[in-house]
Amino acid sequence: MSPSIDKNTRVAVIGAGSMGGGIAQLAAQNGHAVMLFDAQAGAAAKAIERIAADLDGAVQRGKLDAHERAATLERITAVDRVEALEGCGIAVEAIVEKLEPKQALFRALEAVLAPDAVLATNTSSISITAVAQGLKAPQRVIGWHFFNPPTRMKLVEIIPGVETDPALVTALHTLSQAWGKASVDAPNAPGFIVNRVARPYYAEGLRLRAERIAEIAAIDRLQREAGGFALGPFELMDLIGIDVNLSVTESVFQATAYDPRYAPHVIQQEMVRSGRFGRKSGRGFYTYGAQAAKPSAPGITPAQSAPQLRVAADMGLLAPWVDRLRTAGASVLRDERLPAETASIGEVRVALTDGRTAAERAANHKAGMLLLDLARDFSTTTVLGAAASANAAGKLPDLAALCAAAQLELIALDDVAGLVVMRTVCCLANEAADVMTWTGTRAADIDIAMRLGTAYPIGPLAWADAIGAARVSAVLANLQAHYGEVRYRRAPLLSRLTHANGSFHG
Repeated sequence: MSPSIDKNTRVAVIGAGSMGGGIAQLAAQNGHAVMLFDAQAGAAAKAIERIAADLDGAVQRGKLDAHERAATLERITAVDRVEALEGCGIAVEAIVEKLEPKQALFRALEAVLAPDAVLATNTSSISITAVAQGLKAPQRVIGWHFFNPPTRMKLVEIIPGVETDPALVTALHTLSQAWGKASVDAPNAPGFIVNRVARPYYAEGLRLRAERIAEIAAIDRLQREAGGFALGPFELMDLIGIDVNLSVTESVFQATAYDPRYAPHVIQQEMVRSGRFGRKSGRGFYTYGAQAAKPSAPGITPAQSAPQLRVAADMGLLAPWVDRLRTAGASVLRDERLPAETASIGEVRVALTDGRTAAERAANHKAGMLLLDLARDFSTTTVLGAAASANAAGKLPDLAALCAAAQLELIALDDVAGLVVMRTVCCLANEAADVMTWTGTRAADIDIAMRLGTAYPIGPLAWADAIGAARVSAVLANLQAHYGEVRYRRAPLLSRLTHANGSFHG
């Protein structure tokens, strides 16, 4: 194939839900005539009404003039038969996320569209090769995965199947960029990039809650304010739809031959069984509505006076935290006897979590341990998580008093291995490294995809480079030893970089 797609190419969009309607709007705003079809009577017309309302909002905000609004709407036509899509040069499927309906649709499209028309699927996790199976021309099927809402989210993943003509990949990169998108090459592997690498963000959040590390609101707050993520895992599941998130989890679980790392969590399953889907149902992990109040996540009440903090000569990742305390007027004394990256309040040690519990680490330091969670930026974060061994819990208010002087709130966590942000970041980096290992996907594409597709503050591989592959590997090894589970096994590439002292972007 030598596809030539420009503004004169008519675009067919099949599926008039929020995704399909958004893709239709995007194509029309970029000058294409669009034919919008949905098997449900009236759905396409309703989608056009939603598009009109969205364009009205853009006009009111001064982002669009009235003439362009009218021109965009004139380019979109609702049709009630697949046969009416004849003459379209590219068809984009955005129907239910199930293989059989997608295959049936593409068989119908193959009979209607010209032999050189491109068949693109917006699937978020299904094999492109499987979608194309049984077609006369599987080489014209390609994955073109948008993110919701397509008119605003910058990322698209481009995924070739085994039979996909390479020229299609080039053509869709060109078209994506013409539509103002950042396009990345994604592997035809379970979950592609974003939905695969993002799995630990939800999975570890659910496991942490199951282990009662803290209330849901506290976990979300730590991920937002200390981790720098746009939303915490529970807020995000509520926004996406807990049922939708569970469906993707199940799809990846099945596609990976039921690898236990991707097994759905019972909390997620129970929420769906009870009809708590999140924002769209009014109840999920949080309650929504005019009268609903979001639970708060208060910090530890600080002691009345702050103690002296003794710190090691080399504080490693905690150096910005120490500098912040010192600048705020805290009593900080350098102690050459302390091991690297540790501090001390009296005889109680303070350290950054390494994936072991405070109880385990206190076995080698009888006075007790306080563990700090990771932060994206210790010099600016507004909150930190902290856990204590049983014999050091009374020192948490002292630690909170030191932090309070620097306008830093401390949230108490139960003594769960890896804490919240550190555990999640290491698992995300490991999942990204696994994708690199087995698919050859570029580190840059993975990090771009995660920043633009999920609004992560930094790509997981860039974050791993910043804190060190050896640290990521050590945290995972400690988690695996603690839980005895394969979910924390290290990706081969991560292990190799650890031994070679290398980096993912090196």
